[in-house]
Amino acid sequence: MPAGDLGAVAKLAETMTGDTLCARDHPVRLAPIDFPAPAIAMAIEPKSKADEDKMGAALHRLAEEDPTFHVRRDAELKQTVISGMGESHLEIMADRLRRKFGVDVTLRPPRVPYRETVRGKAQAQGRYVKQTGGRGQYGVCFIEIEPLPRGAGFEFVDKIFGGAIPNQFIPSVEKGVRKALEDGILAGYPVVDVRVTLVDGKYHEVDSSDIAFQLAGALAVKEAATQAGLILLEPILDLAVRVPEELMGDIIGDLNAKRARIQGMEPQGDGTTVVKAQVPQAEVLRYASDLRSITGGRGSFTATFSHYEPVPAHIAERVAAEARRQKEEAESHRA
Repeated sequence: MPAGDLGAVAKLAETMTGDTLCARDHPVRLAPIDFPAPAIAMAIEPKSKADEDKMGAALHRLAEEDPTFHVRRDAELKQTVISGMGESHLEIMADRLRRKFGVDVTLRPPRVPYRETVRGKAQAQGRYVKQTGGRGQYGVCFIEIEPLPRGAGFEFVDKIFGGAIPNQFIPSVEKGVRKALEDGILAGYPVVDVRVTLVDGKYHEVDSSDIAFQLAGALAVKEAATQAGLILLEPILDLAVRVPEELMGDIIGDLNAKRARIQGMEPQGDGTTVVKAQVPQAEVLRYASDLRSITGGRGSFTATFSHYEPVPAHIAERVAAEARRQKEEAESHRA
């Protein structure tokens, strides 16, 4: 085939986009194409169990065919996230899933990785006792919870003395506490930046068990955290937006509407300015589309994680309610 012509070859089972096709006796490899980074991400959810079974393989096939289309599984948020060059691109991929693979899906903004923590200090009892004849279950513990500085994570302190809880059951209490905090208490997001202290407990010579103290630990930490006062934390991003100078006012106005804090502006000497800001991740899930609309495609941005901080109360109530709704929806879907 002469240079400059376009050709078509059917049923190439081992080739992928970006491969070089050449003659055996004249091997050549063209430089790989530098594909642009994805501009937008969406969560993709199957509409039924049958769709769920087929969706993973179908998405893998689409990603092989289109290098600008990316698929990843977010283990923490339990979502499959797809990324592409724009909303239309992702909608086309969803339509291809339906037409080519028979997989019906829903697209929605990806969940935000919120966190929970406590306001103050509190103590509570966790009691898991089932004794109705024969071998029963018996585990009682008293724990104290208190906040730690932001970013400190989780600490478990054992202050049991005098054998109130045998040593072999201390890890059981910690395991139950950790599981309860990982699952979340207020809205189903991990509880972080807390110290949990095991201060006392009771056991039974026969009926105490690993599972009884796990459940007692979980019950105790949930009650203590509720008494201490739970708050929601949201991820804050460092945002740098490069735009033509004449559009700075529009960009700053839009960022202010997104609860952003403007950190500064840096003229670039080429008619553009970089606006630096800190903004809640929840406010910029579709920022690529928003920026394109404001600038007519003449703007660009980068965003990196900075830190967590408390969510305003009126927004936290809405987030918690939505998290509960999604949990109920997921449970009904599994049923």
